[in-house]
Amino acid sequence: MDYNNKMRLEFINKSENESFARVAVAAFISQTDPTIEELIEIKTAISEAVTNSIIHAYEKNEEGIIVIQCSINGQTIEIIIEDYGIGISDIEKAREPLYTSKPEQERSGMGFTVMETFMDEVEVQSVPGEGTKVILTKTLNKD
Repeated sequence: MDYNNKMRLEFINKSENESFARVAVAAFISQTDPTIEELIEIKTAISEAVTNSIIHAYEKNEEGIIVIQCSINGQTIEIIIEDYGIGISDIEKAREPLYTSKPEQERSGMGFTVMETFMDEVEVQSVPGEGTKVILTKTLNKD
């Protein structure tokens, strides 16, 4: 079956909304009949991207907005997680395994590595002072 659909979700950057984001996207993509493994991988990648926005984008301001857009084109899922926070000054450095800009919070620095492990493609766009957009792409049921 050929699926085509889109959704957009917007919420404030409270840590309680991370699980909401995972469940909302999982419910939306369930129409493509993903495997349990695919669903877990996507939910984990979303969790990492949203957590990055919550922790890093707005610092301690819980009024910042996080936007998730999800589109289905055939069996390909594209998920965009976007914030309008402080941005990332060095994207390549931020993507290095074990790098964290918040070592005092005992962060593992594995967020982007986890996203890259579970998704087919991870694109990061960021402008300091304007925000960050993470684009996650995965084709389902490849087997």
